[in-house]
Amino acid sequence: MEKLRRVVKEIAYVQDYTKLSTLHQSLIPILSLASSLYRVVLSIRHYLYHFGFFSKHRLPVPVISVGNLTWGGNGKTPMVEFISSWLADSGISPLILTRGYAGGDEARMLTRHLRGKAVKIGVGANRAATAACFFKRHGYVDPRDYLVEGKWHEQKEGSWINSRKVGVVVLDDGMQHWSLQRDIEIVMVNGLTPWGNHQILPLGPLREPLTALGRADVVVIHHANLMGTLYVDRLDFSDHHSLQDTDIEIIRMKLKELEDKFGSMPVVVITEKDYDRDPEILRHLSPYKVMALCSELQIIPCRDNGDDDFKKLLKELVEVKVLGANQN
Repeated sequence: MEKLRRVVKEIAYVQDYTKLSTLHQSLIPILSLASSLYRVVLSIRHYLYHFGFFSKHRLPVPVISVGNLTWGGNGKTPMVEFISSWLADSGISPLILTRGYAGGDEARMLTRHLRGKAVKIGVGANRAATAACFFKRHGYVDPRDYLVEGKWHEQKEGSWINSRKVGVVVLDDGMQHWSLQRDIEIVMVNGLTPWGNHQILPLGPLREPLTALGRADVVVIHHANLMGTLYVDRLDFSDHHSLQDTDIEIIRMKLKELEDKFGSMPVVVITEKDYDRDPEILRHLSPYKVMALCSELQIIPCRDNGDDDFKKLLKELVEVKVLGANQN
């Protein structure tokens, strides 16, 4: 299955199909048909939500959605962490809603990174139901309490920073979660491989057509400072992949090959999410040294705009969306 995923990914990110192997090319008609069916399903789903056949839940606090248009890692979790940490430091306690893929590796990572802050994390496929449980348990803050005369006023240290009440919901991987209304839509884009072959899943990497970008309030390009190519010897697995015994054996064979080639023991670097899915990987790969790479979102200044300007933009969007909802 992992080999098939790798083949499909290679097709999704190639521009010239003639350069593909015979095996790859033989899969294109099947993937193309599946993409057409998927596009039809998307259209029907959008129609049902647009005309009210499927209802959208409105939460009593502002909802900030962080999502993307393509499969795989696109920097959503670091952005969720960045926003939640800032909200907590501003005196507003956020509730992060995540689906909990692969046993909840992202939730465990967020819990570790945000330890000590007034941040709550809810895990479950039904985000509205999960949020309702937290509102019942902890209560929530009326957004008008921190929007004074239409403006967001940050609270003093100690005012709400220790409050149990939820002030804002941050929706992790929420762009395609249409059953929950959101006030701000943030879309993450990988600057190195933004749209692949521009095709819909599974022929391409797009979860929705590019026209869906029109729903975004903010588009964030990550890896913006990595446009060059850096070669490392690597083994790629699909996002949220759980390592099997065969995978460990493949990794060990590669390590032995590198050790023989260079005459020294290589160092293994895994992502923090890999570690959270299988902490035993550190023991399985002994005696090789294994390091877990922790990520943190940083705003790269552009035209004298930086962190503060991004936070100011989010504040202004919350003000506009919340006031507009209250007036309606």
